Amino acid sequence: MDITGNTVFIPGATSGIGLALALALRERGNTVIIGGRRTELLEKIALEHPGVGTVRVDTADPDSIQAAAKDVLSRFPELNVLITMAGVMRVENWLRPESFLESAERTVTTNVLGPIRLIAAFVEHLQTRQDATIMTVSSGLAFAPLKVTPSYNASKAAIHMLSESLRLQLADTSVRIVELEPPSVQTDLLPGQADNDHAMPLDEYISEVMSIIETQPDAHEIQVERVKFLRYGEARGDYDQVVAALNASDPHGE
Repeated sequence: MDITGNTVFIPGATSGIGLALALALRERGNTVIIGGRRTELLEKIALEHPGVGTVRVDTADPDSIQAAAKDVLSRFPELNVLITMAGVMRVENWLRPESFLESAERTVTTNVLGPIRLIAAFVEHLQTRQDATIMTVSSGLAFAPLKVTPSYNASKAAIHMLSESLRLQLADTSVRIVELEPPSVQTDLLPGQADNDHAMPLDEYISEVMSIIETQPDAHEIQVERVKFLRYGEARGDYDQVVAALNASDPHGE
């Protein structure tokens, strides 16, 4: 993926990693459109960052995705990058089904069906662009499980394998599949995570991600150094130790 000159749509970019990445890409000379459910946040971001496009989209709602895709492509027909950022993370207690089932279903709908539906809505258009990218967003927890977030871990593992599979299917097209694999980052994804000393500061994470995009434009997976502890535990042969350390050091992250 080139670092500049793109037209980028990022659903799920009204806060956290999504918004920070959107603004960083905008600073590098890209046209950026952000999507989110809350119109008041979209209006606030548009006011604070003139030139950033906005569109309302609920990635848990297939009709909303279709409407947003129609809107984005009508206003920005040069779109060549889709970043499927939207996601949710919830602590679940699987010892009591009444406490986790609704959360698990919502997580799968948002984190798995959302990206699938988004990609389906844009993939034909992206194939008409000379140089296009679909960036999926998994997690270090796709490769090593955090005990308290089973559905989140599973959903991100699904996104990893979806990314691997789509890369094979789209190999002979103009569309590249890039997988962003964050570690625990100081955002509001979980309560208290923004102030968690074990999590990576957001500005440091975005800076390293942008550096990787710039210096490794052909990378299939965007991995900051901090996530490699989780990503390669099985390959290194210390998977059990990685899982133990992950779950002992911090209940909400690495």
